Amino acid sequence: MSHPPAAPDLHRGWRACTWPAPADARGAALLHEDMERAFGEHGLDAAWLAMPPVAAMVAAMGGNSPYLSDLARRDTDLFARLLREGPDSVMRTTLSDVRAESPRQSRHAIAHALRTAKRHAAMTIALADIGGAWSLQQVTHALIHLAETTLQVAVRHLLRTAHDAGRLVLPDPDEPARGSGFVVLAMGKLGARELNYSSDIDLIVLYDPACHPEHEDLRRIFVRMTSDLVGLMEARDADGYVFRTDLRLRPDPSATPLAVSFPTAITYYESMGRTWERAAMIKARPVAGDIAAGQRFLAAIHPFVWRRHLDFAVIDDIHDMKARIDRHRNAGRGGLDDVPADGPGCAPAMRDWLLGHDVKLGQGGIREVEFVAQALQLVWGGRRPDLRDPTTLGALRRLTQADLISHAQYTILYRNYHMMRQVEHRLQMRADHQTHRLPETADRFALFAIFMNEADGPALARAMLPVMQASRRIFEQQFSEPGSPDETIAPEDAELGERLEQAGFSPATLDDARSILQRWDTNRLRALRSDRARMLLRRLLPGILREIGARRDPLTVLRRFDSLLERQWAGVQFLSLLERNPALVHRIMTVLDGSAFLANHLAQAPSALDGLLDASMIEGTDDTARAAVALVRQHVAQAVAQAAGPERLLPVLRGLVCGEEFRLSVARLEHRMTEDRTARVRTAMADAVMRGLLRTVTTEHRARHGHVPGGAMAVVAMGKAGSREMMPGSDLDLMLVFDHPDDVMESVVPHTRRAGMPAARPLGAGTYFVRLAHAFIATLTAPGAEGPLYEADMRLRPSGSKGPVAVSLSSFRRYHAESAWTWERMALTRARIVAGPPELARHLRAAIDAALDGEPGTGRAMTPEALREDVRAMRARLMRDLPPQGPWDIKRRAGGLMEVEFIAQGLQLLAARPAARSPCTRVAFTRLARAGMLSAADARMLRRADLFWRSAQGMLRILMGTEIPDHLPPAAQEIMMRELDARDGADMLARMDDMARHVRDAFCRLIAPLPAIDGMGDGA
Repeated sequence: MSHPPAAPDLHRGWRACTWPAPADARGAALLHEDMERAFGEHGLDAAWLAMPPVAAMVAAMGGNSPYLSDLARRDTDLFARLLREGPDSVMRTTLSDVRAESPRQSRHAIAHALRTAKRHAAMTIALADIGGAWSLQQVTHALIHLAETTLQVAVRHLLRTAHDAGRLVLPDPDEPARGSGFVVLAMGKLGARELNYSSDIDLIVLYDPACHPEHEDLRRIFVRMTSDLVGLMEARDADGYVFRTDLRLRPDPSATPLAVSFPTAITYYESMGRTWERAAMIKARPVAGDIAAGQRFLAAIHPFVWRRHLDFAVIDDIHDMKARIDRHRNAGRGGLDDVPADGPGCAPAMRDWLLGHDVKLGQGGIREVEFVAQALQLVWGGRRPDLRDPTTLGALRRLTQADLISHAQYTILYRNYHMMRQVEHRLQMRADHQTHRLPETADRFALFAIFMNEADGPALARAMLPVMQASRRIFEQQFSEPGSPDETIAPEDAELGERLEQAGFSPATLDDARSILQRWDTNRLRALRSDRARMLLRRLLPGILREIGARRDPLTVLRRFDSLLERQWAGVQFLSLLERNPALVHRIMTVLDGSAFLANHLAQAPSALDGLLDASMIEGTDDTARAAVALVRQHVAQAVAQAAGPERLLPVLRGLVCGEEFRLSVARLEHRMTEDRTARVRTAMADAVMRGLLRTVTTEHRARHGHVPGGAMAVVAMGKAGSREMMPGSDLDLMLVFDHPDDVMESVVPHTRRAGMPAARPLGAGTYFVRLAHAFIATLTAPGAEGPLYEADMRLRPSGSKGPVAVSLSSFRRYHAESAWTWERMALTRARIVAGPPELARHLRAAIDAALDGEPGTGRAMTPEALREDVRAMRARLMRDLPPQGPWDIKRRAGGLMEVEFIAQGLQLLAARPAARSPCTRVAFTRLARAGMLSAADARMLRRADLFWRSAQGMLRILMGTEIPDHLPPAAQEIMMRELDARDGADMLARMDDMARHVRDAFCRLIAPLPAIDGMGDGA
């Protein structure tokens, strides 16, 4: 006599689940009867169904989801496996089984395997979700893995079939996708790894013709393959279907075939791509086919998606997209904010408002949360790689970390998104329909509330509506038009003259001011040719004129703003930037009023404004330098990870450096940062750029010429960069030093070739590093639309301009032991190793210290008297050959900055020990005093003089540029008086002369005599 098998233990994952009550008691009873009968037919113990957790599970399916009920009836064995093994194990087995399918099987066999996997996964995922065994993230990830796996299996089959039929020649038939050039990009929720239960999958199918050169029928083959892929995924048969597919996100879908070539797609995005396509591409990723080709394509359109400059016009674009959805998609009721949600009798009204509402597209829905994240990513993500997260919740988390949304806003958006996704899943699980619409009647809404584990419809409404309202308010706050829309000024208004006079323009300047404004209303300015730009300008003009009218010379400031506007390529972007950041108008006018040099710089390099807007750049804290450096590091890391050469990194770095330089200059102009602080931040930025460029240039150099085993190159900063005292316009005094083992004669090339690169060619070790140095300097100084990153001066290297660009460590030691001049050793006191491996940096630092210590027995050892005389003679020669051009020649004037630095450098050489040295002048004076080389009083005076002269020179460069002025304009003179704490112009010059006398006196006492300074105001 046979006995039925004992009921296996219920998997522990199901024991803690909470199941919703059955909304349809009859449906629950019918499913229970059917499952008892099916268990008997399959030799399973029906007593298992009497276990309370299983009975609750069956009742939840039968009473709420006809679709899941049918799946359980059809796949009883799978249901039993789920009870026994749990959802994790069944999901793993389902995916591994379909992955194991051979691509050489018949189309029918592949289709059957894909559909079976979909059915099994659908039941597994739904039960794990409904019972709470999985989190929302686990549910969406399981759906993503299912979609990716089925796509990969289908594409492998189609490619291998084409190869076996002779239509294609694949590089590796056993791995059909590799090198095929055919790639499927996941878009939308699949790309973002946020797929919903009954979602379709948004795809873009592309192919790279370069992978199949001279193939004349490639387009037809890949278009047919794409059509077959759609059929494999969405055609319904007795086994069901896999996923509905949507190819409409491809470039210009009405005019392009189902599969688009790389060149066609890249050209489209570069020339015609729209904001919504940029938003869509945030989530794009290759999921099937030739993944490497897909990554190459995304790298090619990277500049289209992630703009280098801040683009606030995208906020209006996305707001318009949402408005069109509200108008044309019948997404539900409006007036969400007007629904009362806090009274005891409000629940029925709240429920009634929700009836038939679209939780995806409607007010307070999923799309609004996504738009908040995408808009801020598109605005800031070009500058901030850390914001580029394709997932909605991940993007919101990063935006919160960047202080672009508050933690409270993040919490509300997270709660609403999480809740809406759960509602969306339950709506779709009932009948496997791709719906986002809540039930339209109160009775059906009440049944759905039970499926959501709520007591009734009003209870569900109370849980949903307040969160939706809070989320909607955040959306409206992000996308509302700032300012007062009713206050506008048009350049052609009859009362324009009166408005100008009210703003602060004098009557004598009204005609000139009116002429400038009326020119803005013509098509002469490229930035104002669109209706949208002119509309923005009319809204902004009242505030702009008020700011201009409050300045010393409103007409001059207006002319400078006109020049700035005239040089804009994209007026909508620039004016949207001002509209979304009202405080920026004030800061721009401060610059235009106070500094003609910065005004001109801003007109030539509009991206400089970006530096004033980065929310992480907070003056007055140490986060400033770290944030700027972190941005550079992020872009460098991304370029290296994507194997992107310096040519793609350079425009981004130029924008960052330009923006940071402008930000620091404005902070100094407004006296919000000290000279010491801005110099440190400016130098930290230069250090980060040099380290990043050396890394990327070295990576590319290695791809071309391999590597030198045990060899490396270091970058040494000297001058102001070495002392961390960089000013506006400072160039980089650099020295490049390399080292390698004596027995290594040439580079070793890699065995594999990087895509798009020629075969690597070895070089002699010395030649290898000299070429690397040339490539580094060429990249650092490469010209761009806004100028080079930095100007570099290599004349302080051994042998100056006559020697090689890079010197070996042994040559450096030999030169400084035998041939170096005193002025070269003085320059070496400010040497600071910026980039290079630690081992080489340690040896190089020791070599620099040996050169500065002037060890006995070397050819350049000098007595203290001879050294003092060399320093004196050098200063006297410079006074004779390069006399100061007036009192504002801060560096060369008698007793000026150069003499302060000569005192520090000469005394450090005389001290001849590391403890008395520092590349930073003010720190060097402190250490020299401790070493007994000068008194504490002299050290204090010289530190004060160093800061006095550097502050004066730095501010002069901000106001006037690098040219030394004969006199200062009134606005500049007022700022300089504030900088030097002077009552008037005469007092300012007197303070400068007094400081110069103190410095000259110290030089004469501490180094060697020079002529005394007479009471002359020309700096001589």
